[in-house]
Amino acid sequence: MKKVLITGGAGFIGSNLALKLVSKEYEVSVLDNLSVQIHGKDPALTSPLFQSISGKVNFFKGDVRNYDDWMQCISNQEVIVHLAAETGTGQSMYEIKRYTDVNVGGTALMLDIITNQPTSVKKVIVASSRSIYGEGKYWSEKTGVVYPKAREQEYLDKGIFELFGEDEADPLQLLPTDETSKIHPSSIYGITKQNQEQMVLVACAAKNIPAVAFRYQNVYGPGQSLKNPYTGILSIFSTQIRNGLPINIFEDGKESRDFVFIDDVTDATIAGIENDSNGTAVYNVGSGMPTTVLEVANELMKNYNKQVPLTVTGNYRIGDIRHNYADLSLIQKELGFQPKYSFNEGLKHFCEWVMKQPSETSNYNHSLDEMKSKGLLK
Repeated sequence: MKKVLITGGAGFIGSNLALKLVSKEYEVSVLDNLSVQIHGKDPALTSPLFQSISGKVNFFKGDVRNYDDWMQCISNQEVIVHLAAETGTGQSMYEIKRYTDVNVGGTALMLDIITNQPTSVKKVIVASSRSIYGEGKYWSEKTGVVYPKAREQEYLDKGIFELFGEDEADPLQLLPTDETSKIHPSSIYGITKQNQEQMVLVACAAKNIPAVAFRYQNVYGPGQSLKNPYTGILSIFSTQIRNGLPINIFEDGKESRDFVFIDDVTDATIAGIENDSNGTAVYNVGSGMPTTVLEVANELMKNYNKQVPLTVTGNYRIGDIRHNYADLSLIQKELGFQPKYSFNEGLKHFCEWVMKQPSETSNYNHSLDEMKSKGLLK
């Protein structure tokens, strides 16, 4: 199968995947609406992501919510890699209709076409997310494995950010989250990603089309949008540092995420495309290691050789989780995937790339003001 359509293929993951597939002699088509939030007002001049694929893929400017846009590019495709989505936990909590229309509605339209129209589609890959797990997997000395519910505001207001079990005398130990873990997203974004994943797996199974959902962790690396103030902590902090602006750290800075380098993500995705298994499958894609927000900020300043004030504010965002990192046992066993980049190595490549880019104006405070005005930043 050598004809691949990537929705959202001008985005960060999509453009990197497209270029790697082109290098492997795939015929790649891209459907993307070139969102101003990511690409700027004139992508041909302002978007390195779009520029990187221009002339190398069959590009269709269009919207996954539009039937005609789908029909112009889907008919002869063998594989669809469905990456198109609105991203950002915080923004999803107040732009609920837009996130739902694009993420759920766009996916529903794709599946409706595959189900009811003649196409050549033989496999579907969908970008899911670690956000569907909500708070991940933990160990309680009292009760064993637990999947904590969303943290309560009364504790967050007191500066109690870590999770506990039955009571505060039952502190929880973080475990890697595997694919059989409880699904209980704590944000609108997470809910839409869960819906995307489930719809693709169910609809494709009904049509006997193999489908794979990749639950990506926090993806970073060269090419990441430096314009978007709503998602991508490494990009946001990098813009602050380069402009000599202070960094406000939410909670106590010890909250952690699994940061996975873009080359590892594209390798995992291609392994899913090229695997000849039938049926459906779900895989975590991450580094398998947690990194705290404070570690991220300090390592970035070290790489840029520039210090800015760090303020641990105790603020928190409604919908944020405390910790999560991936158990990679299944993808290692079934797809032979093993991440190649440590966080420090990947960060070095990212920072070297950032320093070659024009310095962007920081809109981060504006994004925080939006959340505050909606009562979502406390």
